Amino acid sequence: MTIQTFIENLSPENIQLYGLRIAGVIIAASIVGWISRQILIKYVGSLAAKSETQWDDALVQARVFRRIARFAPALIIYFSAGLLPDEIAELVRRLLKALMLFMAAMVGYGVLNGANIINDMQPIGKRRNIKSIIQMVQIILGFIAGIIILATLMQASPWKFLSGLGALSAILLLVFKDSIMGLVASIQVSANNMVQVGDWVELPKYGADGDVIDISLNTVKVQNWDKTISTVPTYSLISDPVKNWRGMSEGQGRRIKRALSLDMNTVKFCDDTMLNDFERFEHVGEYIQQRRKEIEAYNSEKGKDTAVNINGRRMTNLGCFRAYIQGYLKNHPMINQNMTLLVRQLAPGENGLPIEIYVFSSDKNWNNYESIQADIFDHLIAAVSEFELAVFQAPSGRDFQKL
Repeated sequence: MTIQTFIENLSPENIQLYGLRIAGVIIAASIVGWISRQILIKYVGSLAAKSETQWDDALVQARVFRRIARFAPALIIYFSAGLLPDEIAELVRRLLKALMLFMAAMVGYGVLNGANIINDMQPIGKRRNIKSIIQMVQIILGFIAGIIILATLMQASPWKFLSGLGALSAILLLVFKDSIMGLVASIQVSANNMVQVGDWVELPKYGADGDVIDISLNTVKVQNWDKTISTVPTYSLISDPVKNWRGMSEGQGRRIKRALSLDMNTVKFCDDTMLNDFERFEHVGEYIQQRRKEIEAYNSEKGKDTAVNINGRRMTNLGCFRAYIQGYLKNHPMINQNMTLLVRQLAPGENGLPIEIYVFSSDKNWNNYESIQADIFDHLIAAVSEFELAVFQAPSGRDFQKL
């Protein structure tokens, strides 16, 4: 007897009987569902909160127990389907099998999400992000669950559906192209420890410059310094230029590399009056005394006529200023003395003679770093005139007004 025939032959007494049975099953399922939720959500959740382990807290956060609790009313309805005629009972059982397969897949999703939460709780979680791998496993799980659910509803073998997917392989590869490329990129990024959540990265192609806040299967989220969020493809981490500042963050210092341009017209040889004044300066006095002795001994030994400035060896105000910068930085409390400390003269050009400072600040905090850098150059710009030098600056409207 078909379902249509059964419905057509229903009598008022049968309608009342089956109505009472259905109402009773719904009430029983509701009661059992309420009890299971109380046990699995509230009671188990409170036990998880009191325990010292992390995995149960992760499963609660991933709503695994809430999803398991949904099985109870479904099972009550499934086993009570015998109260209905065989044709309807078979249809109800088939639908409930598909529903429970879907709920089982959701439980699997929750367990995988819990594994990702546990990984994030561990110190290794920052270095080995498994979120993209878990997302790929979830896609495969959803695909398999969908095939089985469809086969259950149609009362067919799952292998028939799988055998028909061979012809659609090209379309499937096109649909899941980004996911496949993202998975490959995620494995390479994780295996080579290229980028971690929390790293400061720059991706000029996408205009991203800030902290990585999430790495998933298909996308990477970067919170820029203006608090906007850039979303870039995961595979761009291995296919496009990426600057990662983690080395600076984990290192002993943050680099200061900046030049001070001097007016070349103010560079000159030092006479005794100038050197006597420079000897009084902290950080350079001892150097000047030592150099004067060396130069005087050399010129005397070689018989140089020091009445002419360009004869023999002489000190310049620029050389004294460079020595002063070197001594000033070596005595600066916020400069890491165990890393490169260099004061060098760059090639002169139309913008003057650059004196570049290449050192490392021991404080890597961005705000403090900028203050340290600014304080150093504030001092040096003010000290230039003490060595009878001048900072080079292109003429402005005020200069032309003076003319």
